[in-house]
Amino acid sequence: MPITKGPTNSIFDVGGLKIGQAHDDNVKTGVTVIFPNNPAKCAVDVRGGGPGTREIAVLQDGGLIDSVHAVVLAGGSVYGLAAADGVTSFLGEKRIGYIAGSEFVPVSPIVPSAILFDNANGGNKDWRNNPPFRGLGFAACHAMSENIAVGEAGAGYGATAGLYAGGLGTASEQIGDITVGAIIAANPIGSPYMPGTKCFWAWPYEVDGEFGGERPPANYQYQIARDTKLEFLKSGGQSTVIGAVATNAKLGRNELKRLAIMAQDGITMAVQPSHTPLDGDTIFALSTGDKSCQSPPHLAEIGAAAARCVARALARGVFEANKQ
Repeated sequence: MPITKGPTNSIFDVGGLKIGQAHDDNVKTGVTVIFPNNPAKCAVDVRGGGPGTREIAVLQDGGLIDSVHAVVLAGGSVYGLAAADGVTSFLGEKRIGYIAGSEFVPVSPIVPSAILFDNANGGNKDWRNNPPFRGLGFAACHAMSENIAVGEAGAGYGATAGLYAGGLGTASEQIGDITVGAIIAANPIGSPYMPGTKCFWAWPYEVDGEFGGERPPANYQYQIARDTKLEFLKSGGQSTVIGAVATNAKLGRNELKRLAIMAQDGITMAVQPSHTPLDGDTIFALSTGDKSCQSPPHLAEIGAAAARCVARALARGVFEANKQ
């Protein structure tokens, strides 16, 4: 059975959310924010050995909080975590957040975040004591819409994928009345291309030529990749794939955790090597709808679709960035 993409082939096909993006051309970095229309159940899975995150402990079992008000993806490595400050301030001013008191007590927006390392991409990083990320987070809030730029955009603005330009991508898949979508900022150590070719590892999952339609050469034989960052980064550093999957299925936090785990497989389907000690691979999973997930096998189908969406979104982001 062929993959059926949604009408826009984007995370918007799941419904119930908006996206805000902003970038700094001088610094060569950016921010992408996912805004559910209503507080959304959320879980997270971290597979890379060098992650940078904020507010993910709150998503673990046994805690008070089970919903989020936004999810932030940002460049800038540890400095990029400040993008969530801008988002938190924006939401707090509108009294969107966890309410723990009277109207005179500030609300607490729950804004989990993940960052990627783009600080060695040649942009002007001489920000001294004024990194741009809080402002970029705030700017992304004001750019909130139901449109999305891909390629050199948002959190993927300064990204690199192996030795190529990285970028931001999105994709969706429909399974009956369930829709799954992904948004991915691709900045991996590994290469998204099969060694010696311009064919993406994710080519078996491509729909309607969304990332160029390239196919492996006849009688292709695997070779060890020489177009990864490992060739010049063996002494240290970081990269990362960060992103989110969303679905209109009504899932609880345990089910969303499994969805995030399965979605991580999409990185291995699109990049080799992946989940390295130098990557910070982090995927959030959100539920924004009320469609029924009927059984564990049904959840498995949704998770498999999420992995394919991640692989397609990653390849699409790289493809669009390298067209520019």
